[in-house]
Amino acid sequence: MQSKSLTISYLADNSVEISLLGDWCLTCEVVTWQSFQALFEQYSEPPEKIDFVSSDLENWDSKLLLFLVKLDAYAQSRHIPVNWDGLPDGAKGLLRLATEVPERSGARKRTRTRSLVYRLGTWAMGGVEELTGLATFLGEWLLSIGRFFTGRASFRWVDFNRFLQSAGAGALPIVGVISLLVGAVLGFVGAVQLQMFGAQIYVADLVGLGVVREMGAMMTAIIMAGRTGSAYAAQLGTMQVNEEIDALRTMGISPMDFLVLPRTLALILMLPLLCLWSDALGILGGLLVGVSILDIALLEYLQQTKEAISLSDIATGLIKSLIFAVVVSLAGCLRGLQSGRNSAAVGNATTSAMVTAILLIVIWDALTTIIFNRLGI
Repeated sequence: MQSKSLTISYLADNSVEISLLGDWCLTCEVVTWQSFQALFEQYSEPPEKIDFVSSDLENWDSKLLLFLVKLDAYAQSRHIPVNWDGLPDGAKGLLRLATEVPERSGARKRTRTRSLVYRLGTWAMGGVEELTGLATFLGEWLLSIGRFFTGRASFRWVDFNRFLQSAGAGALPIVGVISLLVGAVLGFVGAVQLQMFGAQIYVADLVGLGVVREMGAMMTAIIMAGRTGSAYAAQLGTMQVNEEIDALRTMGISPMDFLVLPRTLALILMLPLLCLWSDALGILGGLLVGVSILDIALLEYLQQTKEAISLSDIATGLIKSLIFAVVVSLAGCLRGLQSGRNSAAVGNATTSAMVTAILLIVIWDALTTIIFNRLGI
């Protein structure tokens, strides 16, 4: 049998002769080990000996040696003697060096399989460590809030104003666009269902209550988690890499007061205002759908929205947005301060801050919704 790189001949004395052909280099296409093994095992009985002929072999390198090492192991496993005399002198010498010293036991890398108890214990210890870090950070932040109200917290007001602008006016366009589209989507969904019952006027109720009580606060918080919370984590993580936070501690300046406090205060002040902006744009999106698709009069839609929404609904959204602001700002600052001291760690901290914030936003939204429902608000 023959391939492009070798020929296998079965001789009358029950031996096999392998003739190597052409080039056996790393960049050359030669027969694969699987193909060779398939060709070799087509014979009904194993041969008594394997011989080599290399008269037509041209250029070769370690690719030929790898093939020979595999063939040697294959022949030994089947107790077939191999005569290497037909190989080039260089190949015979390298093959002798490769097989001279047996492989040391345990030298290969092994994948250790941990038991279920070990993995559960590791997971539990990681969870306890995470909760301990979160509780410590939250306690230090509350102490910093106390120092702020007693006039003992020190930070630069110019930094605070910059964070206010970034978390407030800088976020208006993206919050407005997303809220407008979410309101329009709610309007479309409601229109499809309510038109079947001739109750399309209640699209105004659906959009108004949905945006004011839930979607306005939640969408704003998720946008700010991706925009501002992750930015906080990246800023503090980069300062951790540059050892600026260590320098602040060395000078006796609290990183919690100087770095975390202005960022959290700015977001706590701005996110409820952004929530009101989001509510207005969301209602506008539903109004555009109601007026343009359902042919509802503009004043009729606005009157229906006014009757559907009460001040308690607006207050519900604002309370949620306040909680979300604390969650987003603390998640960003916590992950930033926990960042390692290399560029990859800063990226991981940024991703972790966003994931943590969004997860906590959804959890707190579910909890507050249940609480408000129980209270009848």
